[in-house]
Amino acid sequence: MAEVTDADFEAEVIGAELPVLVEFTADWCPPCRQMGPVLTAVAGETGDRLKVVQLDVDHNPETTNAYKVLSMPTFMVFRGGEPVKSMVGARPKRRLLEELADVL
Repeated sequence: MAEVTDADFEAEVIGAELPVLVEFTADWCPPCRQMGPVLTAVAGETGDRLKVVQLDVDHNPETTNAYKVLSMPTFMVFRGGEPVKSMVGARPKRRLLEELADVL
């Protein structure tokens, strides 16, 4: 799974042709670490329809603040350069896929 930064967020997320699921995460966040394998599985299952990336909130405050992210993990789906869905908290793969169904 790719990592994005403040420097490349515009190119990798806003300018992406596919919808993009961004996990706002932090090294110190246990639920974020728990989501790693889930997101890898989701990326594998939706690779041709959805791009999945992570953004470390501690190292990328500009993007984190721009989207008013206060809790980790926060998931945002961007389509056409705009956020179209936001979810907070860890969840199992099945539930995450169900929540993403309307944006895929």
